Amino acid sequence: MSSSEWISTSVPYLAPRESGQPDAWSEESAARGRRGSQRIVAAGETVPAPEVARLLGTSDGESVVVRRRIIYLDDEPTELTDTYYPLDIARGTPLAGTAKIPGGAVTLLARLGYVGERVTEEIRARRPAAEELQTLAMAEEEPVLRLTRVTFDGNDRPLQVDVMTMPAHRQSLRYELRIG
Repeated sequence: MSSSEWISTSVPYLAPRESGQPDAWSEESAARGRRGSQRIVAAGETVPAPEVARLLGTSDGESVVVRRRIIYLDDEPTELTDTYYPLDIARGTPLAGTAKIPGGAVTLLARLGYVGERVTEEIRARRPAAEELQTLAMAEEEPVLRLTRVTFDGNDRPLQVDVMTMPAHRQSLRYELRIG
């Protein structure tokens, strides 16, 4: 594995942070002697693609809140992330704005009374779109991984949908499952 590859696990990104703790990405990258950052390129209400509407349990054409981010590792773009929230959860909150949220969105959701208890993730490889090639500084022949994560509360209500696009050659995703 080259130094440009990154092995990541999803678990730290699913739990609220303690007061004063950095967001999970900043903490994970710092623990490896690297610098993780993000730039929020857009936030607000939108009508999502039908797939996202289905995953959030909203009707086609119904608005939701989205936060669009570019994730960086040592100033290199490493991931594009769009996170979608139901309107009744996110409207009028910092989730609908472009300011950084102390401790991350999961921490804010918990403060608002929305705690994730179950997560599903689906990963697919595909060819990148032209904009993704440019933003992620990739060669045309390199594939991307698209990870779609849905976080549900204790009543199985979807709280958020994350759609992450990552250069496949820079990623390795690790999952640890405990049975019983």
